[in-house]
Amino acid sequence: MDVNVIEEAKRVLRIEAQSILDLLERLDDQFTKAVDLLYYCKGRVVLMGMGKSGLVGRKIASTFASTGTPAFFLHPAEGLNGDFGMLAKEDVVIGISNSGETRELLEVLPLLKRYGNRLIALTGNKRSTLATAGDVHLDIAVKEEACPLNLAPTASTTATLAIGDALAVALMVKRGFKKEDFALLHPGGALGKRLLLRVVELMHSGEAFPKVFERALMKDVIFEITSKRLGVTAVCNEEGHLVGVITDGDLRRALEKYEDLLQRTAAAVMTRNPKWIEKDALAAQAVQKMEEYSITSLFVFEKAGDKVPIGIIHLHDLLKAGVV
Repeated sequence: MDVNVIEEAKRVLRIEAQSILDLLERLDDQFTKAVDLLYYCKGRVVLMGMGKSGLVGRKIASTFASTGTPAFFLHPAEGLNGDFGMLAKEDVVIGISNSGETRELLEVLPLLKRYGNRLIALTGNKRSTLATAGDVHLDIAVKEEACPLNLAPTASTTATLAIGDALAVALMVKRGFKKEDFALLHPGGALGKRLLLRVVELMHSGEAFPKVFERALMKDVIFEITSKRLGVTAVCNEEGHLVGVITDGDLRRALEKYEDLLQRTAAAVMTRNPKWIEKDALAAQAVQKMEEYSITSLFVFEKAGDKVPIGIIHLHDLLKAGVV
């Protein structure tokens, strides 16, 4: 049979999209109660489900955990064979079953009742055993599966996943969860680096900090720039106060201007009023400032108002750290 795969794909997407849109009409006080149960939970949120429902449950648990709601997935069958030791009385359980009659989940119910765990049931049958046993029931029923045989979980798993995301996001808003909170839970990601890394962690200081004095001859300045390999050096006065900067670009311009460049002093070549940043500023702020002034480095001070620099941060450092 010749099948138009594009048309078939469109049919699937229409059905699955509609399964999500249909959920809008079912959002009521049960959803609000579910969010409140999760918000006031003193333990963790425990997702349970078998088969495809279990796979969706794992994803929902991961989404909760990464957005400020401690959660994990507990396989019902494994739980019945010892893993229920991970379950605490303060935990809230979310049981997922499209039919609401999954045997392994129903076998868990007596234990949950004995422990006193609150149960949020996600089912496609509000009259099912699981639905009626839940403290809250969220209806994830779909009119049809995208599977042409109407058998394989497709639209139903999409709807379940969408409800899980809706719960997670509603909780984020209710908690006032911010970018900084997300970054703390994702320290290895790009967002974490942009929001957590500070200038002091990336700057060059001590012997690695290129610095010369105003009276230094340009031959010594060139040696300092070359040896520190940052293409720039700070110029300080006798008190150690930052008074200027000399970059590779300044050197090229000075070569055209002075025939006796090597005998000139740093003060004659430097650019005054170099740009700077505080050590505790975010690395992302350093990037923003470099872009604003079209430069590749910033001198670092302990705090605003200081005159003695403690280091320098270069664009290459920010690139290596993944901030840019």
